[in-house]
Amino acid sequence: MSSRPLVVVTDFITEPLDYERQILGEVADVVAIDANHESELAGAVEQAYALMIYHAVSLTSETINRLQNCKLIVRCGVGIDNVDGQAARMRGIDLANVPDYGTEEVADSAIGLTLSLTRGLHVLNNRLQRESGLWSYSQVVPKHRLRKQVFAIIGLGRIGIATALRAKALGFDVRFYDPFVCEGMDKALGIQKVDSLPELAKSAYVLSLHCPLTPGTNSIVDAELIRMMPPGGYIINTARGGLLQPDVVLQAIEDNHLAGAGIDVLPDEPPSPNNPLVNAWRDPNHPAYDRVIINPHAAFYCEEGLQDMRIKGSQNCLRVLQGMPAVNVVN
Repeated sequence: MSSRPLVVVTDFITEPLDYERQILGEVADVVAIDANHESELAGAVEQAYALMIYHAVSLTSETINRLQNCKLIVRCGVGIDNVDGQAARMRGIDLANVPDYGTEEVADSAIGLTLSLTRGLHVLNNRLQRESGLWSYSQVVPKHRLRKQVFAIIGLGRIGIATALRAKALGFDVRFYDPFVCEGMDKALGIQKVDSLPELAKSAYVLSLHCPLTPGTNSIVDAELIRMMPPGGYIINTARGGLLQPDVVLQAIEDNHLAGAGIDVLPDEPPSPNNPLVNAWRDPNHPAYDRVIINPHAAFYCEEGLQDMRIKGSQNCLRVLQGMPAVNVVN
C-alpha cells in the first residue's frame, strides 16, 4: 500500500486522469471511483486526504464522519447543495468550490434558451419537423419585439451578472432581485434592482433563475409567483432544479399562463419515470412538447469548462497538500 496521500475523484470524471495527475502526481496518488450513489463510496474514501466531488453523488454526514484523514473536499463546480458543509466543518474539513469555471457557458445557455423560446424558433422547428400546421410564421403569432421587454433575474452572482450583460446587449430591460448584493451594483451594471420577488415577477416577460439552492431558495419560484407574471411569459432555469418544481411549470403551461419554459436542471437527475413535466414534454399531443425545452444539466458544458473544473480543483488540493490554506472555502 502506498504511503503517499490519497486524492479521490468521487464521480463524473473517470480515467484517464491526465489533468489531475499532471498537477498532483508527484505528491499524491489519485484515483477515480465513478460513483453514481453515495453508498458506492464506502470503503474507497475513508483514507483520502482530499476529495474532488462533482454532481452525480451527494456527501452526507454518513460518509463525512467516516473520513479519517481528509483536509479538503472540493466541489468541482459552483453549487454546493450536494455536500453537507456543516458536517465537514464539524470534522475540521474545508469545503471549497470552483466558482468561476462555467460562468460564460451557463449565461450563454440561458440566453440561448430565451431566444429559442421567445422568438418561436423551438415551436416552429418542432411543428414543421413533424409536419404539423402551415409552413408559416403564423404558427407562433403573436410575437413581439424583445427590445424593452423585461428580463428578470433572481440572483445576481457571477452567472447572473454575465446573463444580465448579455440580455442588456440584446435590448432587454434587465431587472433583478437579490437581497445579498451590495448597494450600487445596479448602477454599475446599468440595470434595475427591485426589492421583492413579487415586484420582480409582476413585470417579468422572461424570469431567469441564477441563485444557489439553499433552504431559503428551495422552490423559490412557486405557483403563486408564476401567477404574478404577466400571461405569456417565459421561465428559464439553468441554476438548480430544486428552485422550481416540475409540476408547477407543467400547470402553468397547461393553463396557458406561461408561453414556454427552458429547463436545464431538474430536482432529480436523471428524472424519474413518473416525472409529470418530462412525460408531457415527450408527448407530441401535449402543449409542453412544443413549448418546453429540457436539457440534461448541460448548460455548464464546454471542453474548456471541464478542464477548468478539473485543473482548478486539483490545484486547490495541491495547495492543501503543500501546507497552504485552501481557496474558495464556502463552509
